[in-house]
Amino acid sequence: MQLATINGVTLRYEVLGDKGPWMALSPGGRREMGNVRPLAQKMAAAGYRVLIHDRRNCGASEVAFDGNQSEYEIWADDLAELLKKLNAAPTIIGGGSSGARLAMLYALNYASRVKALLLWRITGGPFAAQRLSENYYDQYIRAAEQGGMAAVAATEHFAQRIVDNPRNRQLLNKIGVEEFIGVMKQWRAYFVEGANLPVIGATEQELNSIKVPVCIIPGNDKTHSHLTGTAAHRMIPGSELHDLWPGDLDIDLFPAEDWAKKEVEQAAIFADFLKRKGLNA
Repeated sequence: MQLATINGVTLRYEVLGDKGPWMALSPGGRREMGNVRPLAQKMAAAGYRVLIHDRRNCGASEVAFDGNQSEYEIWADDLAELLKKLNAAPTIIGGGSSGARLAMLYALNYASRVKALLLWRITGGPFAAQRLSENYYDQYIRAAEQGGMAAVAATEHFAQRIVDNPRNRQLLNKIGVEEFIGVMKQWRAYFVEGANLPVIGATEQELNSIKVPVCIIPGNDKTHSHLTGTAAHRMIPGSELHDLWPGDLDIDLFPAEDWAKKEVEQAAIFADFLKRKGLNA
């Protein structure tokens, strides 16, 4: 694993494979890059060089807060700079859940740098927006309001960021409480604006504008529904839909560890798709 300073923030990354077309994969939520490593290993074995990285505020990368853009646009900008630094563009971009949002925003903002998109567990709808805004933003706003940055640092997510990278304690203490709350509220506003979009983070017109090959594997719960996956498929011209988990379960979130049980099939779907599109090694 290596470190790179990108847009003023030190990020941890890893490249799997040493030859073939470049690919970048991102996990869901604010999970660390290890959550997508098994899939990345399978794609590397299929002949790709695969970048995985801890996004800012994730894993062992540094924490940083800027309310001028949505969190996912910032992640897309960071990924663009990291890939540029590695001389790894144009790139096949993939991700699940929040990683899928990152991938779609990357394709919209850096169209000339994208060869294809691999998307799974796409998020959309009011239920997902409400549930995830609590997970990503509201709980930290309350913590800061009630106990300042010490309380934020004590939350499960940020406490682990300090364990993974002790410098994050200093970085959290450096930001003022009001500034932190302001950024969280701004990020939350960007997020909830997407509640009534086809997918969180992209309008129908934006989805219509994506021209690269796109492979979609829909989720199977109330946060990542088939309805959202099929809507994205319908709106992205020429995209393919491959269903690993028929039907939605009446649960908020299908466990990531259970989803991973079909990673062999997921990797095979992606590898076959890319081969048919002429994007194999």
